[in-house]
Amino acid sequence: MSIDFDRVIQRDGTCSVKHDGRAAYFGTENVLPLWVADMDFAAPEAVTRALTERAAHPVYGYTLYPDSMYDALIAWLKKRHGWEVQREWIVMAPGVVPSLFATVMAYAEPGEGVIVQPPVYFPFFSAVTTNGRRLIQNPLRLEQGRYSIDFDHLEQCASDGARLLLLCSPHNPVGRVWSRAELLEVLRIARRHDLTILSDEIHADLVYPGEQHTSLATLAKDSDKVITAVAPSKTFNIPGLGLSCLIAPDPAQRDALKKVFDSLHMGNTNPFSIAAFEAAYRGGEVWLDSLLIYLRDNRDFVSGYLERHLPAIRLIQPEGTYLLWLDCRELKMSDAQLRDFFVKQAHVGMNPGTAFGQGGSGFMRLNIASPRSVIADALERIAQAFREC
Repeated sequence: MSIDFDRVIQRDGTCSVKHDGRAAYFGTENVLPLWVADMDFAAPEAVTRALTERAAHPVYGYTLYPDSMYDALIAWLKKRHGWEVQREWIVMAPGVVPSLFATVMAYAEPGEGVIVQPPVYFPFFSAVTTNGRRLIQNPLRLEQGRYSIDFDHLEQCASDGARLLLLCSPHNPVGRVWSRAELLEVLRIARRHDLTILSDEIHADLVYPGEQHTSLATLAKDSDKVITAVAPSKTFNIPGLGLSCLIAPDPAQRDALKKVFDSLHMGNTNPFSIAAFEAAYRGGEVWLDSLLIYLRDNRDFVSGYLERHLPAIRLIQPEGTYLLWLDCRELKMSDAQLRDFFVKQAHVGMNPGTAFGQGGSGFMRLNIASPRSVIADALERIAQAFREC
């Protein structure tokens, strides 16, 4: 199989948020877009073939979830993560972000506390605040270039009337792959305070060689309240197709989730989402293994370039995801100045760290899931902007 991640694919004019949404987000189209968390790579051939075959049938009606789709997911989780999931545990969902919102609605009443761990993907905040739940923040600690969970503070948060913890694992944007010991401590705290955990594991397959993701549910006891969100969307670059699932071993937890989805009439999907979901898990493994090597090399390329040419920008070394968290605090710029520098002078479009909440000031998030020539162009633009300052 020939997989060419160096090929530059023209995405302008495809209604791409990442590319065609530049002007709306940055105020100009004159930026290299490395922000939205999708990849500029072609999806696996197995996915494209499955979509083409399904499109050849000219009727696109209401569609059931086939047994083969569930079987593909279950086999993938067992092979890649050592997790044996039962069919009845799976609740299909229209995406991981809607799942965050549904979980908050299902397991916390209005006014009750929900814990998030900033800096973190911004829908974690809105899932709580827009639903009238109380936001409790347990900021991650940054020490010697590495993030960790503040467990003493997490214990305090859990005892402050919290009902739910939204765990990002692997973590977006800081790139941590939580260790087994860290996850066990999260479970111990949750157990002491009767806390439900939603573990968002959408990036579980995007872990660099030498690292190992552990699904929280594989460490849980039967009495623990753990729901896991998984999807092929980030792994295989099919987020626009919008299909994911929640895995909840406890029947009462599943019923609570289904009640929320039913109340919003979110039970239907489309035949293309289903075809891509199954095809990705059945035929995308070789593509993914090649992708992980390419992403590792992109990460190392950025790291080396920064050390040689832009030492004032420090890379927080990621263990997972294709999102790099750049520490720009040594530049001594305000967040407004930092954004203007990258957009107006370097013409590189990244997510400002402030979008990810507390602890994000002075940081930028860079998406490296693009051909290396594009990443090199972005770095050279930044270096040139510095030279012209």
